[in-house]
Amino acid sequence: MKTRSFLGGIATPALIACLMFFASCKEEVHHKEDSTYSVTRPWKKTVEVHQQYVAQIRAYQHIEIRSFEKGYLQNIFVDEGQLIKKGDKMFQTMPLLVQAEYDKAKAEFEISNIEYKQTEKLAKQKVVSANELALTKAKFEKKKAVLDLAKAHLDFTTITAPFDGYMDRFKVRLGSLVEEGELLTTLSDISQLWVYFNVSERDYLNYMALKKTSGGPGTVKLILANGKEYDQPGKIDTIEADFDNETGNVAFRASFANPDSLLRHGETGNVVLTEKIENALVIPQKATFEVLDKKYVFVVDDKGVVQQREIEIDKEVPHLFIVKSGLSEQDTVLLEGLGKVNKGQTIKTKFQQVPEVVKSLELAAN
Repeated sequence: MKTRSFLGGIATPALIACLMFFASCKEEVHHKEDSTYSVTRPWKKTVEVHQQYVAQIRAYQHIEIRSFEKGYLQNIFVDEGQLIKKGDKMFQTMPLLVQAEYDKAKAEFEISNIEYKQTEKLAKQKVVSANELALTKAKFEKKKAVLDLAKAHLDFTTITAPFDGYMDRFKVRLGSLVEEGELLTTLSDISQLWVYFNVSERDYLNYMALKKTSGGPGTVKLILANGKEYDQPGKIDTIEADFDNETGNVAFRASFANPDSLLRHGETGNVVLTEKIENALVIPQKATFEVLDKKYVFVVDDKGVVQQREIEIDKEVPHLFIVKSGLSEQDTVLLEGLGKVNKGQTIKTKFQQVPEVVKSLELAAN
């Protein structure tokens, strides 16, 4: 009797625990079967796809200003950062020696000119021979060439602006001894800017295909270093001839007008190319999952049965994927609970339109 009583004391708590376990399992299964999952359908809409690239901003013309003659820097007629016009004086080296050489050449030219005219007059009177006249003429032309060369050297002591532009920092100061060809400053014409950016081979091929079908991206924008959009539109002018073997990129060049001289040579920014896609088939990014670098969705049929399907993504926009293949507008895809269901499982669903989903995602992001 004591033995039976002892076994019964053990069996009663164990039995109760088992009953509670099976009851909890049944409740969990019942709860799982009663769960309702949000679903949606792919949606066709017009989408703008933005591709952004790091860019370097360069002046339309940017040249080095160097001295033509050796000498002391006698005059600086401009200031750093100043806007100057074509033909304005910029620098002058001390012209004393060059001026003396010019004066000497001019005097010798004038003497030669007198001799030539006198010989020409005598030749007409048959006093001197034609050979003597030709020799005198050759001497005159030589003196003229020497004078022209001296005049050029004298002119080279004064450096003038070859075009309208902004002065850069001076590399030498007033009174410095400068050598022939020494760098004095740089001059930039920033009325128009050339913006360079590197594009991958894939993006290059996509650009060329787009250019063939629709003439290229709809807009070319420039985002400045402060994050603000530049107020002038751009256009792509040219593409570099060769790809860089190390990076696999090729350089594009876009041009932007610069009416207010806001942009300067050497700045950086980001170029944004915008492509407009009509009737793009889109789904929320949250409706997808990835396995071994492949994108998948859970498709739910009319009976609520879940099936896993691989899809191919064309492009990505905020909160959405543009689907290239694998789905149609008639498909129903699981939107939430992707980690809670398995393929072949039957679930209850609640439908949500894609625009509603995107709106809620945008609100959550803000």
